[in-house]
Amino acid sequence: MAGSALWLWSSPDASRALRTRELSQILRTYRRLNGISQERLAALLGYDKTYISMIETRRRVINDVGTLRQIAHTLGIPVHALGVTEADDATFAAMMQFAGSVLSLAEIARKSGHASDAVNELWPLVARLESRAAEGLIERESLAVLGRARLSLGVALGTLLPEEKLTSAAKWTGRALLIATHLDEPAFMTEALTMHGNELRKAGRIPAAIIRLRHAIARSADASTGAAACAMLARAAGEAGHAELFDDTMNNYRRQLDRAPDSGMLANEFTFREVHLRGLAGTRRAARAIEILRRPGTAVPAAPQWTAIERITAGAVLLAADEREEAEAALATGLRHAESARLPHQVQRAVRVATAGNLDAVADAGRTLLTRLADLVTGR
Repeated sequence: MAGSALWLWSSPDASRALRTRELSQILRTYRRLNGISQERLAALLGYDKTYISMIETRRRVINDVGTLRQIAHTLGIPVHALGVTEADDATFAAMMQFAGSVLSLAEIARKSGHASDAVNELWPLVARLESRAAEGLIERESLAVLGRARLSLGVALGTLLPEEKLTSAAKWTGRALLIATHLDEPAFMTEALTMHGNELRKAGRIPAAIIRLRHAIARSADASTGAAACAMLARAAGEAGHAELFDDTMNNYRRQLDRAPDSGMLANEFTFREVHLRGLAGTRRAARAIEILRRPGTAVPAAPQWTAIERITAGAVLLAADEREEAEAALATGLRHAESARLPHQVQRAVRVATAGNLDAVADAGRTLLTRLADLVTGR
């Protein structure tokens, strides 16, 4: 029952039942959620129907720890909800007490250009929660933490991994979206759709990414989350060469940004400009892109990695305009910042741009840097 228990106890009704710590109410809720009779429940537990009826009406109270544990494990009920203590409950409770801080520290680390530190922060939390879930020992509150931890881990891996391994990041954000769907928490659902859509885009699954990101925009409850989803969708549309979708999304992005300027990594003028440049280049409008690139700007990146991203984008735009010397300088700067922030997939992107533009020195420098970054990850 462990697999189904992951979702069974995530509903608000189930959560309320678990909080009562009353076996009678928990069993009634279990039967209602699964649509089974007292007779069927009795068969599952190896009891008589009359015995189940007595438990549910509180005419029979079970205090034996072994019996309570057997009921919990058979039905996938978190055992602590029945007042039974497992060997590692105290350790788990302590971990959950600090889970919010772990998620916050990981987010700070990733946004400051230290994705590997974010992964190191998140992995023990994720592993422990996954183990509890597999054992059927997780309730709604812990499941919500697992969903956020999965999402943060996927996004951190999406920053850290090279392109050929980015499907791993998309799998983690997809697993977070699965939890978000069952929890039915609107804000988390929108965030999960946005981040999963972006990781799908990075993994090359553009049509699937566009579906998720359109859904995220439709669900966005405020300008900041709307701007974030628009940024991701615009990038996906640009990479797919869908000029109309790109233009429509950028107009929406502009509206959202005007309502909530400088309210996040994606809801700011620096990111808007980079997304605009890359999308124009992707939809074969290099002249328009170079015009925007030449305009002086005062916006600064919301995180260090965005300098690398923007410089590589600038290099691609300059090459399209046959400004080779400036393109080479921009790509070289992008590589330096990508090394500092440990962004292998951005290095790979720079190598592609340089190779397509016959900038052999930059392409060779990028390949050497990829080897160096791989050695850092493996500890060689």
